[in-house]
Amino acid sequence: MAKILDWQGMRDMSARLLKERTGKDVDTWNRRIKRERLNDKKSLRAWLAGHGVTGYAQSLLVMERFGYPDFLIASADELIDGQYAGRPRLRPILDAIIAAAAGLGEVTIQARKTYVSLVSPRRTFARVQPTTKNRVDLGLRLEGHKPVGRQQPSKIHETMQLQISLTALDDLDSEVLDWLQRAYDQNC
Repeated sequence: MAKILDWQGMRDMSARLLKERTGKDVDTWNRRIKRERLNDKKSLRAWLAGHGVTGYAQSLLVMERFGYPDFLIASADELIDGQYAGRPRLRPILDAIIAAAAGLGEVTIQARKTYVSLVSPRRTFARVQPTTKNRVDLGLRLEGHKPVGRQQPSKIHETMQLQISLTALDDLDSEVLDWLQRAYDQNC
């Protein structure tokens, strides 16, 4: 069974980085920020940068102060449900891809606001994105491979060189599943 994650793991990683790099945890930084009375994001970012807090750790503290976007506090189920709201006939395609991915080996499913990533122990090997109301695109990380047949150059993400468009569950055939396996194997 594949593990399905939401953004909480990203928050935890950012908090861990903050503690490792500064020696102080989120609560300590939140108290310091409150004392400084920084009332806009630009001032807070500048102040944090001046204290050596950058990147994910800085973004975390800005969100702690000014609020998290809804998609960062949503559960994985809520994120996926949001992606397929108004596209109920496409949801079975995602579910079938996730089921197939679970049989490939160790896979983590990361739900994001507009897509789902399939991650091997090493890195992301595929993305599933409901691109239109009638189509799901499966992006595959297959380096050095030129598109053939149903494959197209990917518009999903620069790391996903290929994409295959799926409009019905029947489109997820043995050919597509073979390509999914190849992407997993190449990125494991």
